[in-house]
Amino acid sequence: MLLLIPGPVTTHPSVRAAAAQDYAPWDLSFREMLTQIRERVLAIAGGRPGEHAALPLQGCGHFAMEAVIRTFVAPSGTILVPLTGQYADRLIRLATEAGRQVVTLPVSPTERVDPGAVQAALAADPSISHLAIVYSETATGIVHDAPALAEAAGREGRRVLIDAVSAFGAMPLDIGRLPMVDSVSFTSNKCLDGLPGMALTVARVDRLDAATGRAASWSLDLADVYHHGEQWGLGSHRFTPTAQAVAAFAIALDRFEAEGGQPARLARYTANMRVIYDGVLTLGLQPCLPRTMQGPIVVNVAAPADPAWNLQTFVDQLKARGVLISNFYNTPEPSLRLGCIGAITPDDVHDALRAFAEAMRALGLRNRRAA
Repeated sequence: MLLLIPGPVTTHPSVRAAAAQDYAPWDLSFREMLTQIRERVLAIAGGRPGEHAALPLQGCGHFAMEAVIRTFVAPSGTILVPLTGQYADRLIRLATEAGRQVVTLPVSPTERVDPGAVQAALAADPSISHLAIVYSETATGIVHDAPALAEAAGREGRRVLIDAVSAFGAMPLDIGRLPMVDSVSFTSNKCLDGLPGMALTVARVDRLDAATGRAASWSLDLADVYHHGEQWGLGSHRFTPTAQAVAAFAIALDRFEAEGGQPARLARYTANMRVIYDGVLTLGLQPCLPRTMQGPIVVNVAAPADPAWNLQTFVDQLKARGVLISNFYNTPEPSLRLGCIGAITPDDVHDALRAFAEAMRALGLRNRRAA
């Protein structure tokens, strides 16, 4: 089955094969594997040993984002969140339920966040301690300029938390050049083409040291994760890890490096996106974003206005043809989400588009213009 979704992604057979056996997390071979994973993702992020640390957590990207909010933002702190879409909305909920205050910044759903607007909002409100930004907002398909936004916050002396869950590994990021960034969070899945189940954060060591005891959650305390690793070694987990996902991630990182790292991964995803974007236009459908705003992670396509259109029926027709897309949407108007990421190529996308044409004929769609 070809998964044309923004996560969990299609994975290579070698990645899946690594998950087809049992592992003991305390075994020395497994501990060495986890140590190397932490060192490898630190390097991908541009982290500097001794200045930054890579911190693993069990779970999805939301676990990591709640952990960074609890760890790095003081209970009296306030976070500025640009309203980029559904994942920014989720950041707001994570922050408010952790007892932190949130200030929002309106953003057009078809535009990138303006660094000047961020800097102005921070200058106007000295109570804001942190900027929290979504690098790639899959609700819209827009990739925001996270490094530029971080630099804008740094000019106002504020700290930054980056949600890079659907960006890390494809979009450029060098945390070593961004001293105002407390953390960047991501997962073993998405743009690293691994299995879901492992959340990771690369964070500044000095900020971790300053955050000891702040999280009010043992499970989601990244300072505790860091100090545990310092005491027991980078290959140790505080609690039972998702061992199969960890092992599969090691193979996914091998493939990432063999492909050519972040630039090559971005190039392949961008090629996939262009085939999707042009292909849906050829089919008479309309992408939700203009080409200049379209990111390389997910293309959202406006649902057809034809009364015969039904998203779940369309999904079922595609599934019967070996292609699976999301059976939900999170754009303001009805749409379908087409992922560009995972272990897929433009040839796979061309095959999927042929399945799209067949599925639309099966539905009897005549009017394919946006609803």
